[in-house]
Amino acid sequence: MTHFVLVAGARLGASAWDEVAAELRAAGHQAHPLTLSGLAEKRGVPAGQQTHVRDIVDEVERLDLREVVLVGHSYAGIPVGQAAERIGDRLARVVFVDSGVPVDGESFLSGWPSDHVRKEIEDNDGFWPLVGADYYAGQGLTDEQIARIIDRSSPHPGATLTEPAVLNRPLGGLPATYIKCLLDDEEPMPVVAELLKSERWELVEMDTGHWPMFSLPRELARILAEHAAATPA
Repeated sequence: MTHFVLVAGARLGASAWDEVAAELRAAGHQAHPLTLSGLAEKRGVPAGQQTHVRDIVDEVERLDLREVVLVGHSYAGIPVGQAAERIGDRLARVVFVDSGVPVDGESFLSGWPSDHVRKEIEDNDGFWPLVGADYYAGQGLTDEQIARIIDRSSPHPGATLTEPAVLNRPLGGLPATYIKCLLDDEEPMPVVAELLKSERWELVEMDTGHWPMFSLPRELARILAEHAAATPA
């Protein structure tokens, strides 16, 4: 039986996956949405990036999960990619949903113009603050879907974005699927494009924006299930 551990990106907790998890369960899979420390119902819990990696590994071990598909959206691709190598033979596949990927020694904010994010964190007591509805424009979301994202959001612990990733082996050796959401950007970022040269990585494109768990949850669940089924033994 495939177990999906679903981790949303910055500012969001487990509830971001409500519709996707319901679709996966209806198809006979096990879905385990996870809220990372410092977010949603875990607000107030101190968190750095390695805290989030431990959150994911601890959840897999606590539930004694096997045949695990780790799913990381946006920021969560950074801790999910690190956790994937740490759960050993429990891992069936890792799926990055329009996300960053960890690079050893680099943070989520490395490699792109992010000085404004660092300034926002500095000005907001160490948290990346909430954003308004305009931030989600042009991403294939209805007004109601945008309202749900905002309602489920909380300020994001800044240290998780600025601390470096720690990898013990090349990420390209993991069985992986990268889902690119085309309304956000038509091409994967260069580090992802390089990883996609690995025979163990595959690319899937979705004609939607950066939050497909809200805009196209049924299609996202179908893609997750199909690619889990295709995972080699």
